[in-house]
Amino acid sequence: MSNWKDILLELEKGTQRSAQKKDGVWQVNTHVKKAILEAFSAGEITEYDGFIDKDTLPPQSFSTERGIRVVPGGTSVRSASYIAPGVIIMPPSYVNVGAYVDEGTMIDSHVLVGSCAQVGKKVHLSAGVQIGGVLEPVNEAPVIIEDDVFVGAGSVIVEGICILKGAVIAPGVVLSKGVPVYDCVQERVLERGEPIPEKAVVVPGSRPVSDNLPWAQNQGLRMNCAMIIKYRDEKSNASLALEAALR
Repeated sequence: MSNWKDILLELEKGTQRSAQKKDGVWQVNTHVKKAILEAFSAGEITEYDGFIDKDTLPPQSFSTERGIRVVPGGTSVRSASYIAPGVIIMPPSYVNVGAYVDEGTMIDSHVLVGSCAQVGKKVHLSAGVQIGGVLEPVNEAPVIIEDDVFVGAGSVIVEGICILKGAVIAPGVVLSKGVPVYDCVQERVLERGEPIPEKAVVVPGSRPVSDNLPWAQNQGLRMNCAMIIKYRDEKSNASLALEAALR
């Protein structure tokens, strides 16, 4: 098996991934996550230009040959993450180790793409989106965002949530394993950890507190949730079209 140095190089080239879809199911590559952890353990603190970090995980540098736009203003992309040709990164943004960002994706200002997160083709991560990292435990799936997903400004997606192809996440939605998702179209509650369905349009919502908190009920308090209010159609596709001039 390759040592951790080889795996980190392969991650940066996109020939290795911390998770990938096999036979329609996302699977974690635990050996890749172990290699990243080994790199942290092997690294020594060193001084770079303006910051301090492990010498095994320096920031990436970019050139026009890579076909990636990294707009100036404070963006940092850590080594051992893959940025495909055609990706645009607006400042300031941060892409952490082990992440995979596929072709044509837009990473807008103040976006975090956490460790080992998997982001598909032609995804739009709007301003202020936070994609959580899942490096440990090594068998836990990272956050996965499939092709053609739109994530609205200020949304937070953590704890290995998976969003399937073509879904739309409205601004301000919080998705984690502890936040229930109500499918108002299919009239059901998604199972804990169940992927957000293809082409689902998800908006922020609220729900009454549970029966075992009577005082909170009496105060009229409510808890956060997410709601699927429709599934994407041609009208919503048109409203989400990106200006060609941005690319």
